[in-house]
Amino acid sequence: MYHRTSTHLSPSAPGSLRRRRCRAALGPALITALAAFLTGCGGGSSDHAAAEADLSASASAHVSDGMDDMPGMAMGNPSATPAYKMTGAAVVEGTFKLLDTRPPGLDGVKGTAWLAQGPKGTTVTVKLTGLKPGVSYMAHLHAQQCSADNGGEHFQFDKGGSTMPPNEVHLAFDADKKGTGTTTVNNDRKTGKGAVAIVVHPSDALDNRIACADFAF
Repeated sequence: MYHRTSTHLSPSAPGSLRRRRCRAALGPALITALAAFLTGCGGGSSDHAAAEADLSASASAHVSDGMDDMPGMAMGNPSATPAYKMTGAAVVEGTFKLLDTRPPGLDGVKGTAWLAQGPKGTTVTVKLTGLKPGVSYMAHLHAQQCSADNGGEHFQFDKGGSTMPPNEVHLAFDADKKGTGTTTVNNDRKTGKGAVAIVVHPSDALDNRIACADFAF
């Protein structure tokens, strides 16, 4: 059982106790840093690039693993019912097109995205081929079409709010040994026609947008 204790540490506090409390304080700090990292989808400043380099290891370790265990923070489940199989839902589809910002070695990326809206809210599925085997990727719903600044900003249910799920829709997945990546994520709210595109990136270099798909509403 957890007991609340004072956060004040005197100079004489045991070293092990002090270290345990320092580690506990890292949780919120990591989440804050990861939120800043995931906001990146654009921009090219040296400060931003440095921040990505510092956080890439943490993102790779936590994005696809720990977030699914946090309420409202789900970022995808490859075994979930895909959007195109959701019963009683309106489904739109988009084909991924390569972007000039893609990293080298990804010229063969192809894929499809589906967005379903129904009784369960919004379900999004992505499936891509031609990815680098074993590499982690992320996709986000965007508020502009691919022709407008490669999708522009992330779609948000509450504009100006949190840059993390559930206010945004993020999908995290790993490419298998054949370079195929697929996952599905659900959100209790409906996007309406506000989320018009989806963009995929390497999870350790979110500025390097690989491909974008417009949804055919």
